[in-house]
Amino acid sequence: MKQPVSAEPPASAATYVFVICRQVDEDVLSRLPGITATPVRALPFEGLHAVVQDVPAAEADRQSWTDRLSDPQELERCVRAHHQVVTAVAAQGPAAPMALATLYSSEERARQALGADAARFHGVLDRVAGRVEWGVKAYLPAAPAADGAGHGAVPARVPAGPGASGAGRAYLERVRGAHRAREENRRAALLAAEEADAVLRGSAVAARRLRLQDQRPDDRRGAQVLNGAYLVEEDRTASFTQAVDTLRQRTGALLIELSGPWVPYSFAGEDGAHGDR
Repeated sequence: MKQPVSAEPPASAATYVFVICRQVDEDVLSRLPGITATPVRALPFEGLHAVVQDVPAAEADRQSWTDRLSDPQELERCVRAHHQVVTAVAAQGPAAPMALATLYSSEERARQALGADAARFHGVLDRVAGRVEWGVKAYLPAAPAADGAGHGAVPARVPAGPGASGAGRAYLERVRGAHRAREENRRAALLAAEEADAVLRGSAVAARRLRLQDQRPDDRRGAQVLNGAYLVEEDRTASFTQAVDTLRQRTGALLIELSGPWVPYSFAGEDGAHGDR
């Protein structure tokens, strides 16, 4: 493995930081396109390396990046490029991914800021070494098609005369009964989600509950009730995925999705450095 060479950045360039690591291969970095037209390279600091890319100063102000990431196609391109660099570096050893669009006004400013946070980065790299992240999402099963007049619908016609009040009461009881059933199903799903999270934490080194995602109108699944990230020893992957399969078979109250293994984004401590731009 060749040792990385830190090239001189062009004048008036900002520094984009992808990931922090202990070792990098410059041959690997040279094949990564990154986000801008400049080479992806290593920036040594405090016994670590930041994998960085230069950004022309005219393109590095916060408004430029806000505009860039507001474009769905450009956002997707940047996310994919960022993830490609992080994944390639993580294949060489433990890596601490930085948040998308972590920018510093200069290489020197990046070196100073990252160096001041070196102890935390060392701790993160120790924590994720030999471990991967798995994502588990759980949803309410999709509600069955409504019976009769349909959920929330008004009867087309309530019979007139003495039987009218009876027909109206029967309709309202159906609506109330459907509402109670939905509430009971939701309570059962929330309880099952808590139990699933507790089981999966038992197979993980660490776990995080992430913000629940809103249900899209075209999503055939029900509401999301669990969005969890789990840090798992690489040699315990089979045990963790088996635990997920067992949960799927044991409960009909949830639809469970498993994704991964991923670079441990959720355990890299992104609440630290975010750049100065």
